[in-house]
Amino acid sequence: MAMAIGVVLALIIVTLVYLYPDAAYLWVKALHVIAVISWMAGMLYLPRLFVYHCAAEKGSIQSETFKVMEHRLLKAIITPAMMVTWAAGLWLAWKTAAYMDGWFHVKFLAVLILSGLHGYFSKAVRMFAEDRNEKPARFWRMMNEVPTLLMIIIVIMVIIKPF
Repeated sequence: MAMAIGVVLALIIVTLVYLYPDAAYLWVKALHVIAVISWMAGMLYLPRLFVYHCAAEKGSIQSETFKVMEHRLLKAIITPAMMVTWAAGLWLAWKTAAYMDGWFHVKFLAVLILSGLHGYFSKAVRMFAEDRNEKPARFWRMMNEVPTLLMIIIVIMVIIKPF
C-alpha cells in the first residue's frame, strides 16, 4: 500500500514538473521531505522491533509476527523512501548547486552513513528471518539512537548551514 502511494505521488509530481517546470523545484523539494520523513520513521522503528524480537522465543508466533513486520517495513516503506530521498536529493543538490557548499559535504557524509546503516539493518532483517540474530536487545537499543544522531546532524546542516 505504501509503495503504491509512493508511486502515485511520484507520478503526480513528475506530471506536475512536466506541466509546470517553473514549480519543479518546490514539488521535488516537497517529495524529498516526504520521503525523508518516511525513511526516518522506518529507520527509527525497525531497531525498536529488533529489541522486542530479541525477547521472543525462536519459532514462536510472536517471533514469526516480528519477522513479517520487519520485512514489510523494510521492503514497503524504508527502502522505497530511501530511494526517493536519494533521487530527489541529488536532483535538488544539482539544481541548487548545493554540492559546492561545505555544509552539504557534511550532510552528504551523514546521509551516506545513514544509507550504510540502512544496509546493516537490512542484513539484520535477514538474520532475524533466519533465526540467526546474535546481537542482544541492549545492542539494538543503542543502534536505535544512531539514526537520531545522524538526523540531528543532517537537519542542522540543512537549516543552519554553519559553513
